Amino acid sequence: MNDSTQEILKKCSNLLQDIKSKNPLIHHITNYVTINDCANVVIAIGGSPVMAMDKNEVEDIVRQADSLVINIGTLQESNIDSMIIAGKKANELKIPVVLDPVGIGATAFRYHTVQKLLTEIKFSVIKGNMSEIKKLYGLKVKTKGVDSDTDQMNGGVIAKNLANQLGTVVAITGKEDCISDGQDLYTILNGETMLTSITGTGCMTTSIIGTFLGLSNESVYAAIAGTMLMGIAGEKAHQLLRENEGSGSYKAKLMDCINLFNKDTYIKEGRLYVEKGSQSV
Repeated sequence: MNDSTQEILKKCSNLLQDIKSKNPLIHHITNYVTINDCANVVIAIGGSPVMAMDKNEVEDIVRQADSLVINIGTLQESNIDSMIIAGKKANELKIPVVLDPVGIGATAFRYHTVQKLLTEIKFSVIKGNMSEIKKLYGLKVKTKGVDSDTDQMNGGVIAKNLANQLGTVVAITGKEDCISDGQDLYTILNGETMLTSITGTGCMTTSIIGTFLGLSNESVYAAIAGTMLMGIAGEKAHQLLRENEGSGSYKAKLMDCINLFNKDTYIKEGRLYVEKGSQSV
């Protein structure tokens, strides 16, 4: 791709407008801890979420969907078949699928499940934090439950190489977000450390990416648009905090900022560094 930074931000803006006008249906097989937040964030940007997880109905639901979100945050044996059934049907119907390998390095069960999903399903985007993507790439990681190794060293290299290896778009979220389609590298400089003070912002980001995927024929732009939206909203929510307001107020303001995100916000607030192969923009 030869798009400049401003052209990419305009594409993100146009995609958001499409979501608000077309109301895509986003099927989730997801994390019980954050399921309500994920549903609400899809609604906040203009999509329609459906959280159907039983293997007896997922195929029927995914037929109606514009994209599928698979999140292993509260992984259970009973949901693995549902993920595979839904993912295969989505692939058959050319419906894009995004994977969030939450806590893949925490247990062998999670790791082997993700490996199985990768053999059965073609994913348009894989989004995780640094420790999750490093584990998927085959590197040793430090994990604490499902939380991230904060080492961002070589994040861009890992994203680009893993995207090449798996034939997908890889998004690594952290202090700087690194996104690659295996050819080009996109670094998003928006973000706010307070996003880590509430549970679910990573899962919500995946759901936002899934919503953009429902209307984009280029997965890398969906990943950029979704990841950047959360970063900018996180910054704006922090700016709105008053004295004696903490994480509870921040979460409410974050949802407001996501809901009020408009077509001009990307252009005004987006901070994106683009590296095309060996060249930088």
